[in-house]
Amino acid sequence: QVQLVESGGGLVQAGGSLRLSCAASGSIIDINAMDWYRQAPGKQRELVAGITSGGSTDYADSVKGRFTISRDNAKNTVYLQMNSLKAEDTAVYYCHAQVRVIGSFFAKDYWGQGTQVTVSS
Repeated sequence: QVQLVESGGGLVQAGGSLRLSCAASGSIIDINAMDWYRQAPGKQRELVAGITSGGSTDYADSVKGRFTISRDNAKNTVYLQMNSLKAEDTAVYYCHAQVRVIGSFFAKDYWGQGTQVTVSS
């Protein structure tokens, strides 16, 4: 019913920047929160940044001041601008969204397939 497609990952040197995008498509009525999570090898998935439909944002302490989350509600797309990247930012980044679809009263959780971000030191 809903697909989340991420793009923008890749290999970058420490101190560099990347911009991730996640576009939602399908039988969408509206989208509540949209978030970015990441999972490094051997570690649990962690919340990196989130944004509500009204534009309120929240960040993990480890990325505050370096990452910026934004969204374009008209395009059902969320972005993650990542600056001053560090080796410890290396992970698979996943997009998550709470989406209400046609025929449903409640929103459901959907996940993207993940995009690899590798930061070389």
